[in-house]
Amino acid sequence: MGLIAFRRCFGMLAILLMGSLIQPVYAQAGDQAVADLPDQPEIDEPLDPDQALTEFPDFGVEWPDLDQVAEPVLDEIEEEAAVEVEAEAEAEGTAALTATDTIDDQEQSASQDLVAEDLPLNEFRPTDALAETAYRIRFEGLPDTLGEAFAVRFDALSVLEQYRGEDANFAQIRRRAQSDEELVERLMRIEGYYDAVVQTRFESSGEDRLAVVINVQSGPQYKLDDITLSGLETAVAPDPQKFRESFGLQSGIVINGDKIMEAIGRLDLAMAENGYPFARTGEPELEIDHAERIGDLDLNVAPGGKYNFGSIILAPTDLFDADHVQMIARFDPGDVYQASDVEDLRRALIATGLISTLAIDPIVADDPAAVNLAVAVTPAPLRTIAGEIGYDTGEGIRSEVSWEHRNLFPPEGLFRVTGVLGTQEQSGSIVFRRNNFWRRDNILNGRAALSLVDSAAYDAETFSIAANIERQSNLIYQKRWSWSGGVELIASRETDVTGDIGATDPETYFIASLPALVTYDASDNLLDPTRGFRLSGRVEPEVSFHDGSVFYARGQVDGSAYFPVSDKIVLAGRTRLATIAGAGNSSIAPSRRLYSGGGGSVRGYSYQTVGPLDANDDPVGGRSLVEFSLEARVRTGLFGGNFGIVPFIDAGNVYTSSTPDFSGMQYGAGLGIRYYSDFGPIRIDVGTPINPRSGDPLVAVYVSLGQAF
Repeated sequence: MGLIAFRRCFGMLAILLMGSLIQPVYAQAGDQAVADLPDQPEIDEPLDPDQALTEFPDFGVEWPDLDQVAEPVLDEIEEEAAVEVEAEAEAEGTAALTATDTIDDQEQSASQDLVAEDLPLNEFRPTDALAETAYRIRFEGLPDTLGEAFAVRFDALSVLEQYRGEDANFAQIRRRAQSDEELVERLMRIEGYYDAVVQTRFESSGEDRLAVVINVQSGPQYKLDDITLSGLETAVAPDPQKFRESFGLQSGIVINGDKIMEAIGRLDLAMAENGYPFARTGEPELEIDHAERIGDLDLNVAPGGKYNFGSIILAPTDLFDADHVQMIARFDPGDVYQASDVEDLRRALIATGLISTLAIDPIVADDPAAVNLAVAVTPAPLRTIAGEIGYDTGEGIRSEVSWEHRNLFPPEGLFRVTGVLGTQEQSGSIVFRRNNFWRRDNILNGRAALSLVDSAAYDAETFSIAANIERQSNLIYQKRWSWSGGVELIASRETDVTGDIGATDPETYFIASLPALVTYDASDNLLDPTRGFRLSGRVEPEVSFHDGSVFYARGQVDGSAYFPVSDKIVLAGRTRLATIAGAGNSSIAPSRRLYSGGGGSVRGYSYQTVGPLDANDDPVGGRSLVEFSLEARVRTGLFGGNFGIVPFIDAGNVYTSSTPDFSGMQYGAGLGIRYYSDFGPIRIDVGTPINPRSGDPLVAVYVSLGQAF
């Protein structure tokens, strides 16, 4: 029996060359090996130095022919690494010279001496071995059991593939083929073909091309026999049996390097998720019996002790204390240790935006049944200045600049100052935000703002104060359910633009609102979804003091869905329904009515202009709204695949009644451009009204960050 040991590697090489972990290192062991040794010569028998060497059973390698000059073999893995090439100078008195060259240099040097090299009589011989030519690669004899991983690994590690498409002479191509023979044998061993024989030959492919044919005689697949997990029994009962079931491999299955590594990964995960923070698995060994075509797997396992969570120990920092970290964690002291809980805590701490580097390590506590978590953080830059600019033909230019300190009021107390300067809006606001307020993922918000709005629908000078508690998604944790609830107080002096002669007199409104929002997000991406759907509902009971008090409720439902047609095309659709019940149009402040039209609703129309208009063709707003959108998001190959086009069609209308009747729908269509940057898609949409009215623009342009919905 031959002993085959394979090493567990990490990183990209382990992924690409998993099967190389099962490489045969042949050795003679046990009585059977001794019995197979040939008879030894008598001591007193004279030795003949010219006698051929005796064959060694099961050695697997032929004795070298000492009269034949060994041809240098190219390292099939480190193709781009330097190799040593020896060349003896022909001139008298010149010493041997050793040089370090790349693959191309080595091949070029060796090719000059390869023209007269002997080839099998039936092998294709080019008329000019030094002529540059292209080649293609073809396999013969590959078994159907090979999966996609074989092709992926060959493409990644093959010397032939690395230089395919570049002209090379026959000598270079032949050397590449020789190096790939061993690579294919190693890849076949991944799949359990330990007797595979790989040979290459060359054929004329016409049009000055060469075909490199890799012929594989796979032989039978070897199967696992005995599976030993040494040391697993030291785990606390009944965990050993549970871990064996997690390991999952059974005697009689085909030996597969990938499946063995997957089983080890499952075992590691099972131990880490069931209270064994210090569990380790050793280097697996596979003992192959070529006669029986089976293999015995032995894996050393050191579970270590079983522990519960202890305390969190935080290295000194001004960001937050250990109690705040414990509040963020999804586990309590005394819970069984789980590596996934530690990973979740790591991600949650990173999501605060306050940390540059983070380390979390389990350490043995004073309690022998518990492990503490030692947390060490390095603060990230806490201050940010940001800017944003957008444009559309209805609103004009809108620019925004902000300054924030993300931990001005520890722990996680953000303070932000924002200013907006635009064609129709000028505003300033201050915001206080505390993340992880009272419990994980809760956010406390406070906001005060002063704004001046000069739109086609109304003019308003508004001061507002708002506070709410919310649970929202972020770029690290995209939550299925999100919600918010709070209070808003508004004082606004507004001018309603109606009538034949222009504006009415300014009127003052005092409004108190209790906005609440619930969202269910089943999409696959927060900024650029490609599949799934989203649903949200918003309710705002309001009381308005203006020539008396008026009570009404605002409600809105939004839904969007995303359907991948192919890898590059996504169909996206959106619907919005809204209503205001309890008061008439004239009793509701113009800024609190419903409007449609613009880059976020019905594109092709100016901002807020879809719906009823007065005699001056200015929007008056309404008490119910419907909107529909459909677009195809098509990625192209331009700019590295980061460029896309989006044809779209939108429809919608606003009604003065509290329920929509879906009549008089306005339609807009157009084409958008997307550039998919690292921080989200940059959007440029150009739309036109399909059924324009008097005063509607011929073309409307919208520029912003993010998809339309």
